[in-house]
Amino acid sequence: MSLQLAESLKGHEVLSKKKGFALGLGDLPEYVFTNEEGKIIDVSNWRRRVFKKVLKKAGLREIRIHDMRHTYATLRISKGDNITDVSKQLGHHSAKLTLDTYTHVMPGGKKSEVDGLDDPDFKHPNAPYIHPESLQTKKELTSIG
Repeated sequence: MSLQLAESLKGHEVLSKKKGFALGLGDLPEYVFTNEEGKIIDVSNWRRRVFKKVLKKAGLREIRIHDMRHTYATLRISKGDNITDVSKQLGHHSAKLTLDTYTHVMPGGKKSEVDGLDDPDFKHPNAPYIHPESLQTKKELTSIG
């Protein structure tokens, strides 16, 4: 969970405690997001009354709430975050499922990235500076001359 989300939920918890006391429910309502009576919200009603209006006001096309899950995964994966971590947060049973679903947004696969291997400044830390075959050729040339 991001720091921003954690802070938002802490603020929500304070408001929920106040709401719980005001409704005579005690410290906190049973659910995180509740209706005016402290009971679980009617998702269809909330979607129509709040979610769709927020999308429209923001100038966004109408989407399903589940689409936000795909957006989250796509953003995390496309910026190169750890696939195993993303998979766990999505609740997938394996990273393979996540990879199968989101391979199209994986960073890389561009010809320019492959061409970068030809860059003379590119050196893998474990690679020799000269290719072993080049060393052999160099030895053969020096033994001839």
